[in-house]
Amino acid sequence: MIVSFLHPSSPPLAFGDLQGCRTQFQELLAKAAPSDETPLWFAGDVVNRGAESLATLRDLIGLGSRAVTVLGNHDLHLLSVSAGIRKSKKGDTIDDILAAPDAADLLEWVRHRPIAHFENNMLLVHAGVLPQWDIALTMELAEDLQRALRAATWKETLAGLYGNQPNRWTSNLKGIDRLRLTCTALTRMRFCNVDGEMDFTSSGGLESAPPGYMPWFDVPHRETADATVVFGHWAALGLMVRDNVIGLDSGCVWGNQLSAVRLTSAPGERTITQVDCSACRETGA
Repeated sequence: MIVSFLHPSSPPLAFGDLQGCRTQFQELLAKAAPSDETPLWFAGDVVNRGAESLATLRDLIGLGSRAVTVLGNHDLHLLSVSAGIRKSKKGDTIDDILAAPDAADLLEWVRHRPIAHFENNMLLVHAGVLPQWDIALTMELAEDLQRALRAATWKETLAGLYGNQPNRWTSNLKGIDRLRLTCTALTRMRFCNVDGEMDFTSSGGLESAPPGYMPWFDVPHRETADATVVFGHWAALGLMVRDNVIGLDSGCVWGNQLSAVRLTSAPGERTITQVDCSACRETGA
């Protein structure tokens, strides 16, 4: 299951949630100045809420195989609106994608992004990993969901992914319940308890954990603790860099910062680059 980097001298540069803030993304990319061989990892939610969702999406597609982009809840929302499963919400900025002359090709690209990516003992997901899942099980479940979203029946699968139940992993889950639980954990989770039961009543910072719950990455004896988990999704958490867990969503779309971390194998060699995103908020994002 362990894969070595194609360019070991160029560890990946991982970005937090872009959410359509293309100007800030281009500024951060220029500031970080990765080599042309550096893989670029994106922790999901690359579109929606920012003013330049279509242009941001085109940028990532233009990067070709250099870009590793996992699906986030906003990316799945784009697919759901395009399929008529969900309606646009106030604040959505995906109409330019849906109205593009090549919308079908753009959506096809989004639909074929992975749910999780594991390489060189680093796991990239959008939201989190249940504490009972090791790397092998996480990737098995992610690949099952990816396969379902890439199949001819993807709309039926996508329609069945919404809802908060089941909210706890058991190995006997089957069918759409298993896929829904996988999607919920990897694209929406913030807090859970020691048994891996997820809570969705709070999206605030660490201090907002409901009684008996904690951030998923602080559950004792988490099975992925031996790998470095890189994630986004949690703007209220802000940038968080530990040896084995890196939270990259520093709230660009809320006018805070957009962050990137150079994912060296040695934690002490990792570098952080950030740009200010106050202009993203000022545009109404």
